[in-house]
Amino acid sequence: MFKNYLKIAFRNLWKHKGYSAINIGGLAVGMTAGFLLLMYIGYEMSYESFHANKERLYRVVTDIHTPSDNYKTPVVDWNILSELTSEFPEIENYTRLHDTEFDVSIDGNNYHENKVLGVDESFFQIFDYELLQGNPTEALKKPFSLVLSETVAKKYFGNENALGKTLKIMDGSTVANVTGVMRDNPKNTQINSDILISISTYTEVLDPDLKESWGNFDNRGFVLLNENVNPKMLETKIASYNERVHGKVMKETELNLTYFLEPIEDLYLYSERGSSAQIGNVYIFLIVAFFILLIAAINFINLTTARSVERAKEVGIRKVLGAQKKQLSIQFLSESTIICLFSFLIAIALTWLALPYFNTLAGKVIAISIWDNPIYPISLFGIALVIAFLAGSYPAMVLSSFKPIQVLKGNFSNSSSGTKLRKGLVIIQFTISIVMIVSTIIVYNQINYMRSQDLGFDMNQVLIIETDGSKQQKIIIDDLTNIPNIISISTASTVPGGGGNNSSALSKIVNKQGNEQTLNIERYRIDDDYINQFDLKLLAGRNFSRDLASDSLESMIINEKVLGLLGYSNPEEVIGKGFEQWGRNGHIIGVVKDFHMSSLKEEILPLSMVYNSFGNSLINLKIAGNDVNSTLAIIEKSFKKSYPNKTFEYHFVNDLFNEQYKSEKRFGTLFLNFALLAIFISCLGLLGLASYSTLQRRREIGIRKVLGASSMGIVNLLSKDFLKLVLISIFIATPISWFIMNKWLQDFAYRMNMSWWIFAVSGGLALSIAFLTVSFQAIKAATSNPVKSLKTE
Repeated sequence: MFKNYLKIAFRNLWKHKGYSAINIGGLAVGMTAGFLLLMYIGYEMSYESFHANKERLYRVVTDIHTPSDNYKTPVVDWNILSELTSEFPEIENYTRLHDTEFDVSIDGNNYHENKVLGVDESFFQIFDYELLQGNPTEALKKPFSLVLSETVAKKYFGNENALGKTLKIMDGSTVANVTGVMRDNPKNTQINSDILISISTYTEVLDPDLKESWGNFDNRGFVLLNENVNPKMLETKIASYNERVHGKVMKETELNLTYFLEPIEDLYLYSERGSSAQIGNVYIFLIVAFFILLIAAINFINLTTARSVERAKEVGIRKVLGAQKKQLSIQFLSESTIICLFSFLIAIALTWLALPYFNTLAGKVIAISIWDNPIYPISLFGIALVIAFLAGSYPAMVLSSFKPIQVLKGNFSNSSSGTKLRKGLVIIQFTISIVMIVSTIIVYNQINYMRSQDLGFDMNQVLIIETDGSKQQKIIIDDLTNIPNIISISTASTVPGGGGNNSSALSKIVNKQGNEQTLNIERYRIDDDYINQFDLKLLAGRNFSRDLASDSLESMIINEKVLGLLGYSNPEEVIGKGFEQWGRNGHIIGVVKDFHMSSLKEEILPLSMVYNSFGNSLINLKIAGNDVNSTLAIIEKSFKKSYPNKTFEYHFVNDLFNEQYKSEKRFGTLFLNFALLAIFISCLGLLGLASYSTLQRRREIGIRKVLGASSMGIVNLLSKDFLKLVLISIFIATPISWFIMNKWLQDFAYRMNMSWWIFAVSGGLALSIAFLTVSFQAIKAATSNPVKSLKTE
């Protein structure tokens, strides 16, 4: 019996090749999109999951409270972890991660490594990053011990054994020993490094004062807890300890520190300290995957029921010959299952073909092969079976319920409830599609909004090169001063967009009430050309001057944000007020208009600028737009003359800003691609319903044509009912999309306004797409010979 069902199913599929191709293709595209999105979601949720002790691994983070502000930071004090580990038996081990970079010299060649981590010797006991060569307990114990990744080891030593070899690092005179080689970090980790250097290099050799420092926040810190430790209870104990041991110094400095434990598996998805939490995007793409699969299933139902009229007489004859309703239902369910299984196989092939392109869109290698994790194809197979049952049940129920006497007489119009269901399904499809159209437009407009806003400074054609701030830097500046294509030169510790070495400083400034107010504010070290070069607007006071020796020790410029925190409304009021910051005591000499130091995702932070004419690490060069390559060649020549052992690297400031919007741009591109797929599949569903309606009304169309109706009139007649469904979808989708995207925009400190035209354009696009889809079938019906339609009656 089952063999007979399969034979009939294959015959029907082969007989109606066009219908079968559309049905199978629509499902396959939907499954492919769902499969790719599920792989993406699975990858996003796999961050740090490879650590064997992930349930006991926590990052220690700090809330910094000052009298006027609270700061949630992802870092800890240099020494707090060693204190806590010795104080609390709940902590089994700890390690610090000190992000740094340095130059490497070997055989006369110079390289710059910017993914370097200073770590404690316990690093490999806590994390499961595989050490291929070396002793995990000894490799990072001594100062100037290096562990290289496989890729870096091969870059420097080829196929030779790197263990025991040496590299010159930092200034070229410091020799470091290679004590280990580790496997390249997996992509699903936030602890990325090409080189590990023992943290004792800093605490014992380069800066021994770090061992005695307090309130110096330069490290990420991780602890491994013992079994069955409650992290919340431990946080309470740490708070009590911190108040008991450091309460006095916290009170004196007006700096209150609170430590928290974040599970390592939550860092990427949920933590907003130092980076944007990704769980929102995971939820969005999970919903998109569900909706695309739902649209594909709806499309399947509509296309199947569209052919129910054609198969009504077949059902009637089978029932007259003794076929039971159960047998007919099984037959139609088997056809649905075959279609879904074909679609599954095609989806596997399409996913395999699309995976490299999808990896490029996602900006990360979510998988090399669809079989990397067998759970995904197995899940897709299960989804295919579920769709086969759910999507096939309704057509099977409808077709097997036809009454043989009625259908053999030709009276086989479907019930009003069936018509309403099909129309309802189309409304659902287009509601989802319109929401995705609106969302795509808003995502791209938000990105353009952020990139087009006035940042409060001029970053055009400004490039930065990093130096060590030594006297060699002055030689470069002197060489480049008279180059025609170089408009201006300045030096600084930091530039907007994230270039350089930014730091924050605990500062005391006299507020409007005349009291010293403690603030933790950003700190730029700049020279007297910096403000003019970046075209920063001075609202009050003056710029730094190299002719005033006091400016290098006793002067500070602040931004409007600091002004507001101090309670001043007029910038002139703060000029001359006293400050204390990192050993400097002096007076405010100027106020600059707020400018964006980072992307518009973040609010403008309180900022102080202090004068430093020598020792800044960055040289900032504003260059002319013509013949940039020749200018770069001149700059590189001057740099190599002063720093023959350093790698010449440069960045344009506008590139630094654009880099910060890369994740949003990828998100928008992914969303656009899947929105187009959703619309495509929805159109197939609409085509199915249009086909069904045309078949139902073919006698009416024939009579109208005989009586003189024009083809355009018939097209309008057949199209208007479907356009009504799309209009209903627009009214439903508009508030839904507004609510969803309003929530999404809340993650941005500076965001666009959702104008009415976005919803109008989205609705217009949906109507246009729907009309083109329906008119294809309507024109075909309107131009057909009416005699053929009337002969069937």
